[in-house]
Amino acid sequence: MEKQPVARHIPVSEPLLGGNEEKYVLECVRSSWISSIGEFIPEFEVKFAKFCGAKYGVAVMNGTAALQLALAALGIKNGDEVIVPDLTFVATANAVMHAGAKPVFVDAEQGTWNIDTEKIMATITKKTKAIIPVHLYGHPCDMGAIMKVAKEHNLFVVEDAAEAHGAEYKGKKVGSFGNVGCFSFYGNKILSTGEGGMCVTNDKKLSERMHFLKDHAMSPERKYFHPEIGYNFRMTNVQAALGLAQLEQIDKFLVAKRKNAEIYNSLLKGVKGLTLQHEMPWAKSVYWMHSILVEDDFGCNRDELMKLLKAEGVDTRPFFYPMHQLPMYSEGHSDSEFPVASELARKGINLPSSVKLTEKDIEYVCNAIKEAK
Repeated sequence: MEKQPVARHIPVSEPLLGGNEEKYVLECVRSSWISSIGEFIPEFEVKFAKFCGAKYGVAVMNGTAALQLALAALGIKNGDEVIVPDLTFVATANAVMHAGAKPVFVDAEQGTWNIDTEKIMATITKKTKAIIPVHLYGHPCDMGAIMKVAKEHNLFVVEDAAEAHGAEYKGKKVGSFGNVGCFSFYGNKILSTGEGGMCVTNDKKLSERMHFLKDHAMSPERKYFHPEIGYNFRMTNVQAALGLAQLEQIDKFLVAKRKNAEIYNSLLKGVKGLTLQHEMPWAKSVYWMHSILVEDDFGCNRDELMKLLKAEGVDTRPFFYPMHQLPMYSEGHSDSEFPVASELARKGINLPSSVKLTEKDIEYVCNAIKEAK
């Protein structure tokens, strides 16, 4: 008899819109200020920057735009080199390319899955101008080591914190270490505006520069006079209204993320063939995605497990492809140059990670994983 489809569906992620989102959006609509001017935008910028422990916020249309804006404001240009992790979402490397610079890839480390700080030094040349550490899947990078290298070599640091709202390195929130911290508010992020992003910084002049560039580089003194080529990276007031309502709930979201991680780790601990996420002693991860590695002795490989889970109504995602495996970045590179990133990408799986998950949902997912062995 043919197996009937499973009625239950547990997505990888979905936003929780349980606060003042509807109220603020309706206020925005009724005011008629729905574009890139309105009271919600500056309020969201100020409050999100404060949440990150930074002085200034610059709201933009998405997380990729945040990266591009940061690099442009720092003067990264054609002929420059920017160090990025090999294991990251493609936007990190693409932002460097859009700046006209060259992304230089560094392998991941086994413990955190982030950029291997011990391998950064070997990639620095006279052309190197910046480092973009990525706080992958919500676990902070070793920012102490990264900032030390950056200071020694006079390099800019642009934190890609798209996946790590509220994560901490030695008690200090990510995004506040480098010259600029870049965040995404895409629908699956801890704080969501549908699409949207933010740059945060402690540098007033840099903040002013980013505000200038994101609005077509329009002169603040002469309306519609543009002394430079700028960008249209503006966030809408509607998005900011959503973001402000989400920000009011972020502490609750972060507690839920860590609670979900505790349940996952408790139920999957000791399962042969699985490697669980590791949290370093100096770190406070936000577990944006609850991720595991499917080792070769699990009983089936990562892709087979994903198919089995899908049949049970459990949505999953593979890890990102390493940058060196993508066609536009593969020339001159091989897996042997990035062994850790290549292995993690082959084995890594992101499990359902929504703040809306119940304990029973997580038990269902974990039981499905155990039965797949």
